[in-house]
Amino acid sequence: MHKFKFNKYYFINDYNINLISNLDKFTNIIYRNYDQKINIKKISILRNFCKKKGNKIFLANNVKLAIRLGFNGVYLPSFNKSYRHLSFKFKKNFLIIGSAHSQKEIEIKKKQCAKIIFLSSIFKKNKNYLGLNRFKLVTNSNDLKFVALGGLNNENLKKLKLTNVTGYAGISIFKKKGP
Repeated sequence: MHKFKFNKYYFINDYNINLISNLDKFTNIIYRNYDQKINIKKISILRNFCKKKGNKIFLANNVKLAIRLGFNGVYLPSFNKSYRHLSFKFKKNFLIIGSAHSQKEIEIKKKQCAKIIFLSSIFKKNKNYLGLNRFKLVTNSNDLKFVALGGLNNENLKKLKLTNVTGYAGISIFKKKGP
């Protein structure tokens, strides 16, 4: 039996050393805080901590600042439909990742040069709910890397083996005693 290794992405909105110090180095951190103005000093400390620990760190929705501060990449949420970042010069390993809820939004993320797309929602029954079968149809009809998002817990993580995702993302799954 094969052992599946998924990339993990943890969304945080504050620099809390207790939450991220226990994560393994294979967990990627996405800093997103849409409620407050970005504190450059605080996210620089967070970036330094993550780099020292070996975690990749992404900044949400601010490509220019992510490039300037030396983040590993940027996360473009589904509501970001801008193409202005395509005029910026990126470092070789700078990664653009984004989220989508439909085929139309996936096409936008492709045009934004996103290499990995977070597709929601696979398990959480909200307005973006796809379910396992529709999720598989969408991911199989595109040639991108996908990450599962929405309603994940330790029980349904095993169901991800049925899909062709490269990883999973969330908040609550990492706060609990997770994988």
